[in-house]
Amino acid sequence: MTTRRPTPSRRSLLRAMAALPASALVLAEMPGLLGTALAAAPPSGSATRYTIVPFLDSNDGTVNVYQSDDATDFRLAKSAAYTPPANRIRDASVIKHTNGYYYLTYTTHTWQAPSTTIGFARSTDRLTWSFLYDYTVPIANLSRAWAPEFFVDSDGSVNVIVSCSTTDDEWIFTPYLLRATNSGLTAWSSPVALSGIGKNHIDTFVVKLGSTYHAFTKNETTKYIEYATATSLAGPYTISRTGDWAGWGSYREGPALVQLDNGGWRIFFDGYGDGTYYYSDSYDTFTTWSAAKGLPAVSGTARHFTVVKETVTGGVSLPKNVTRSFRSVNYTTRHWQAQSSLLNLPVVTASSTAAEKRAATFTVVPGLADANGYSFRDASGNYLRHYSYRARFDPNDGTSTFAKDATFIARTGTTSGSARFESYNYPGYYLRHYNYQLRVEQSDGTELFRTDSSFLPVTAWA
Repeated sequence: MTTRRPTPSRRSLLRAMAALPASALVLAEMPGLLGTALAAAPPSGSATRYTIVPFLDSNDGTVNVYQSDDATDFRLAKSAAYTPPANRIRDASVIKHTNGYYYLTYTTHTWQAPSTTIGFARSTDRLTWSFLYDYTVPIANLSRAWAPEFFVDSDGSVNVIVSCSTTDDEWIFTPYLLRATNSGLTAWSSPVALSGIGKNHIDTFVVKLGSTYHAFTKNETTKYIEYATATSLAGPYTISRTGDWAGWGSYREGPALVQLDNGGWRIFFDGYGDGTYYYSDSYDTFTTWSAAKGLPAVSGTARHFTVVKETVTGGVSLPKNVTRSFRSVNYTTRHWQAQSSLLNLPVVTASSTAAEKRAATFTVVPGLADANGYSFRDASGNYLRHYSYRARFDPNDGTSTFAKDATFIARTGTTSGSARFESYNYPGYYLRHYNYQLRVEQSDGTELFRTDSSFLPVTAWA
């Protein structure tokens, strides 16, 4: 068996000569800057949209744009969406500003070359970009300025955190903070070094919750992503989690976080040693994390991205407190039906019995765990929930676990009017039919999975 040779990161190549440290981004989820990134399912008629603009493993001269409605299943929106007029584009960070424009900032040169500038581009639609300028970072004896990352603070200020090295030690990087001094993002304050992260760290990503800044940063010696906190963006930070504290393993870089619709936090990072882009989720303010999983579709293609989350129009419009039946998109005579407390997908037609039609009719109600989501009651008043990944109907026992198991977020399906129902407490898992049984299964990013998990709400059979 032939094993794919891991693609070396720019850091691993450089570290053969010396050490690297930090770049940074903070995700301050402010409406109009990073979009409406609230911990709730999108309201009826709206959709969540996550956008990434990564450079490519095979080409650091351009970037693709991908989008997703669930932060798991990213689909190509536009290939080669932006190619700068000169040099390269690596480590692109993206935000949406209050003026309605999307902005990119990025590394302008390859790892081999001195790189004293960072690039900026702008777009009205995320898909077509215009070059703005290359900015020379004003640090004496600067050798390299890498991985600039936007950070929008809770006061609305727009910042860039960039990892810089000087000519006396060109492979030892320090994170510096720049603050925009005008609304057009064309003028910047003098660089200020972040305190407490320390040299030999890189790709520092910060999330601000309340008054605390939570930093995720790669230790370039151990190759682990570490965790630190501070009460000021500039620090000092205290690193409190080191080594394999989250179970993600080593040779990981480029951490980026986004809040999911159910309130959890998702971290993405580049497993450059094995060619996989990973994600992992936390529900306890970053104390513990789920096992890292490979991100479908973009692993092996995308490199070093950050995420913009928005609420946009065009989502599923499914009335609540009404009865509906649900027809499979790719098996058009088959419908949801409760059978011995399990949800199956038998054929239901006009000639079916009254009992069969009643078992194929469900009341759509606000989600038990999130009123913007959906829950479904059968004719006996039991709720659709997942248990050991199987879709089944049980009485509501009033617990938080049951409410989450019985809540689904509606995502747009593969045909007009259809919907996909994502598990509220298992993000990226959808109600999907297999052998005419309904289960919640993890999306694999394929069109077959999307179709198997798409259902059309139709007039109730009973």
